[in-house]
Amino acid sequence: DVQLQASGGGLVQAGGSLRLSCAFSGFTEDDYYAIAWFRQAPGKEREGVSCIWSRDHSTFYTDSVEGRFTISTDNTKNTVNLQMDSLKPEDSAVYYCAARMLERFPRRSRWRMDSTYDYWGQGTQVTVSS
Repeated sequence: DVQLQASGGGLVQAGGSLRLSCAFSGFTEDDYYAIAWFRQAPGKEREGVSCIWSRDHSTFYTDSVEGRFTISTDNTKNTVNLQMDSLKPEDSAVYYCAARMLERFPRRSRWRMDSTYDYWGQGTQVTVSS
């Protein structure tokens, strides 16, 4: 089974930083997969934040976080991190990590489609005060 667990959330002031971590297990060394971060604020739709592909390390960001957030992977520790800098109150949400297997030639445009992700971890709360 593929399992994921998100951690690292907390309360910070606007302009501060947090690093979220997604610890995962269940993939083999030959698997090609995507790990993505989604977030959901109360009353709003779930939104794709960032994504990374395991084999070529392609990365993706939604426009509102590009330049402020950085996604990276540590294969030794089976962990994907999301470094969040210059946080804004609008970033407040529950953040989830998710995973899916990738085909040989995955479509880049589909990274933010949450319906394609088969595995989800528990969320971690991020609150940014103004």
